[in-house]
Amino acid sequence: MSITGNTDLRIAVDIGGTFTDIVLQQGERRWTGKVLTTVQRPAEGFMQAVQQILSETGFKPAQVGGIIHGTTLGTNALIERKGARTAFLTTGGFRDVLEIGYENRFDQYDLMIEKPEPLVPRALRFTVPERIGANGNVILPLDVAGVKAIVPDLRREKVTSLAIGFLQGFTNPAHEEQARDILLAEMPELSITLAAEVCPEIREYDRFSTACANAYIRPIMQTYLDDLEQKLRAAGFNCPIFLITSSGAMTSVDVAKRFPVRLVESGPAGGALLAAQVAQECGLDKVLSFDMGGTTAKICFIDKGLPQMSRSFEVGRVYRFTKGSGLPLRIPVIEMIEIGAGGGSIARVNDLGLLTVGPDSAGSEPGPVCYGRGGSEPTVTDGDFLTGRIDPERFARGAFKLDRAKAEAAMGQMGAGLQLNAGQLGLAIAETIEETMANAARVHAIEGGRDVGAYTMVAFGGAAPLHAVAVAKRLGIQRIIVPSSAGVGSAVGFLQAPIAFDLAQSWYQRTRELDFEAANRRLAAMREQASALIRSATQAKLVERGSILMRYIGQGHEIEVELPDRPLAIGDRDALHGLFIDAYTKLYGRSIPHLESEILSWSLRLGTVPAEVQPLAPPVAKAAAKPDLQRDWIDPENGAVSTLSICERAKLDGGKTLAGPAAVVEAETTTIVLRGFSLGVNSGGYLVIDRDTGGV
Repeated sequence: MSITGNTDLRIAVDIGGTFTDIVLQQGERRWTGKVLTTVQRPAEGFMQAVQQILSETGFKPAQVGGIIHGTTLGTNALIERKGARTAFLTTGGFRDVLEIGYENRFDQYDLMIEKPEPLVPRALRFTVPERIGANGNVILPLDVAGVKAIVPDLRREKVTSLAIGFLQGFTNPAHEEQARDILLAEMPELSITLAAEVCPEIREYDRFSTACANAYIRPIMQTYLDDLEQKLRAAGFNCPIFLITSSGAMTSVDVAKRFPVRLVESGPAGGALLAAQVAQECGLDKVLSFDMGGTTAKICFIDKGLPQMSRSFEVGRVYRFTKGSGLPLRIPVIEMIEIGAGGGSIARVNDLGLLTVGPDSAGSEPGPVCYGRGGSEPTVTDGDFLTGRIDPERFARGAFKLDRAKAEAAMGQMGAGLQLNAGQLGLAIAETIEETMANAARVHAIEGGRDVGAYTMVAFGGAAPLHAVAVAKRLGIQRIIVPSSAGVGSAVGFLQAPIAFDLAQSWYQRTRELDFEAANRRLAAMREQASALIRSATQAKLVERGSILMRYIGQGHEIEVELPDRPLAIGDRDALHGLFIDAYTKLYGRSIPHLESEILSWSLRLGTVPAEVQPLAPPVAKAAAKPDLQRDWIDPENGAVSTLSICERAKLDGGKTLAGPAAVVEAETTTIVLRGFSLGVNSGGYLVIDRDTGGV
């Protein structure tokens, strides 16, 4: 469905683990809101948020020109193992690829290492004789009888979803397609995912894992999206509905139903888009995006106004920060690190008598103790409340009152063994989670060869502004920016997303011997395929970006090299090799003389022209803001009760300044300015917090 009607009026909804955030935007005007996520029935929370904001603004469903949605439903199903009963069909002899993985130990010194369990148990992994060669030629025809023979097993095991992945299927999908057609003729109700469609790239473990993940969440995502569409149409919405992908692009509901694995990082991707917009508006080349909600914290580096991208991602890591301990997904994704550190992260005292926080969260059901919804274990939000960071009267727009007595009782019970009172324990919880997030940022920076102290932090999400200055201080960051509507930042970022689709395909070529005519034909076919997937959503002008994955001959892994925005010509053989040398030298600090390069995979992103970002006007003259009121809080600088200045964000216009310690309150979040930092407001209304010269 193409965009019609009042395209100036759009709604963005982000369903998180604790809150469902909503933004309604018309031109430069914006309305925002939050409701608790209805975990068991996410569409109900979605509709509650939509109806609430329409009621507040007076707009009618028929006036809305588009709805943009991001959700963690698929991610949670993968992590919690609550997807469909899924089977896997593969080439004879390769039944255990999902279990063997990379044939390595991600922690070689851990004798009791726990590897991630495959989504498909061995009893539901079937094989059939067939073989496609590395060049795409058929070596052994598909055993049709063997495919039909698994039907009784699928029925007996009550399998509802199936992934099909054959060896070398990325070079020729004929056998996967043939097997699909045979099985659908016998079981038309079966949901089938082909690895050749979801991930037509080399490396069978990654490809099979991605196909199984897609199959695992496809039925629940289809059911959810069908239910959501039905509810929206019944409510009077006749506008198109778009889903945000992990690469930060909008896609249609139909495409999302086919490839739900592409949505696993949709919410965090919106936050990265917001941070990229802020970077461009403020003329910043180096930005660290810090998104902290109720369940997780996400950290992403934005260089030269663009989020870092990746072709791979891990979900459900067994070891929090250990690469290789999760299930690999080969999808286009905005590269970030995500940790279990949010407002709902649960605090406990471990067997050694030490305080630990997270990674599990109280979520929205039951939520933190102070919500009064049945929670019994103290969380980060309880600590923030008892230390005075959160205003109980303004929290969540006063939708519900925070219960101090229950929070203090839970804190007191846990703090007794640590000889800490409720306020001291709340401060300890905050400092523990802040160090956890700072450490994650350090690790992420080191892996990318970055100096994190040279970056400006952009903080958003319901909990990030409460802790951003403390995290920045630990990292040596000098400036923090809190954009407008920060409490619903990811949903705001959705509104910046282009309609686009990313395709990748493995096709091996020696660079110096590149068949550029065949390469142009392959790129044209990819362009046509991507266009077919997005033309149903928009008729706007499209732009494309092509890239290739290259390596020295014989190496095990590749780096990305951008293609020229024109058809390839014979002279590009040497030019591409030169670009690879430049990229390799930048990454590793040296090149390898006289060694040739090779191309393994080709990728193309086709989409609408990104919205133009206007730079903000220069700062206006400074004037000190007058606090609206003051209240007591526990100052983390000395652990003592002192006075905290409170200002309403709506009253802070451009040029206003405020010295810490202070709190700036708004509908969906609160920004804490620590002692030794000062806050200013730029011409865009963004809060800009700087470390004082010679400050702590």
